[in-house]
Amino acid sequence: MEAALAVLADAQRPGKPLEVSPAAGLPELREALAQRYRQRGAASVSAAQVIVTSGAKTGLFAILSELLAPGGDVLMPTPNWFGFWELVRRTGSTLRTLPLAAADDYALAPKALRAALTPDTKMLIISNPNNPTGRVYSRAEWEAVLAVTAEFPQLWVLSDEIYEGINFGPEPVPTLLSFPDPHQRHVVVSGFSKSLALAGWGVGCAVVPPALSPAVVARLFGTGVAVPVPAQAAALAATRQADAVAGALCAQLAGNRRLLLDGLAALPGAAVSPIPGGTYYVFADFTRFLDPQLPAAAASAQLVQQLAAAGLVVVDGATCGAPGFARLSYAVPAADLARAVTILQQMLAPLAVR
Repeated sequence: MEAALAVLADAQRPGKPLEVSPAAGLPELREALAQRYRQRGAASVSAAQVIVTSGAKTGLFAILSELLAPGGDVLMPTPNWFGFWELVRRTGSTLRTLPLAAADDYALAPKALRAALTPDTKMLIISNPNNPTGRVYSRAEWEAVLAVTAEFPQLWVLSDEIYEGINFGPEPVPTLLSFPDPHQRHVVVSGFSKSLALAGWGVGCAVVPPALSPAVVARLFGTGVAVPVPAQAAALAATRQADAVAGALCAQLAGNRRLLLDGLAALPGAAVSPIPGGTYYVFADFTRFLDPQLPAAAASAQLVQQLAAAGLVVVDGATCGAPGFARLSYAVPAADLARAVTILQQMLAPLAVR
């Protein structure tokens, strides 16, 4: 906030209009982001590969629009963020899903990935940490995935890493950029609204291979405006303090995380569920509470509507590829979360016996 206010104060001086950013973003912010990725093991990333965007979704759509074409084939392990379906649809491509299972902690088996990819598949989309499951894929898991994708030289691999700083595991979340990219086909999209506590500021970023960067920047320039300089100033300050900001956020969320996990474990018939390693979501398995007389998607929607009527707004897992599950956020005041857990328990207990 202070960095943004300083820019605005400077622009109030006579004859000193507010600076307009280049389409790709302020050079100092791009360099700071490149330096942060280099610190995370992506030794060869340069500022020229970094693009500052008006939120992560704008960056995603610019990249998808540049790389995909009508009739294209995109593969995405699910559950995954519901927004990808619409973004891919608007490019004219088709999004195919590779369903993963909660029972084995949403493991992405190389054998299953290889079977799902074809020579016509244009892109593989992975979120790490995953929204909605909170699953964090380790370095070893990424290596196994990339050993498969290397067999498909036409394939782009896009990693959504917007939650990378919200991590409760012992190891940092690995970035795709830290792995070899022999075909220059690795793309990362991120932003400042989740891990860096700049929700509402509308700042995202993308890192793309050098040959792709000019085309994406040209598309952004031709279809929109650059991120306002005050917002980029705030993003620069956050980037320079990224570890401290994310660490404080995780410490703030830890108690709520435990409260929600304990509350879900106390529900009737609770099975052993994967513990989310990152994000501020729990992807709760409510399949045992569904109306068995309805199709899975309809029953899932019905349950979400019942929760909404009781005052609890959740994301229907069907929109993420997993009907009967629900994405629950614990990034709320602790008192509100405690009330929500109580309502969950009161509402769902009668449904477990039908």
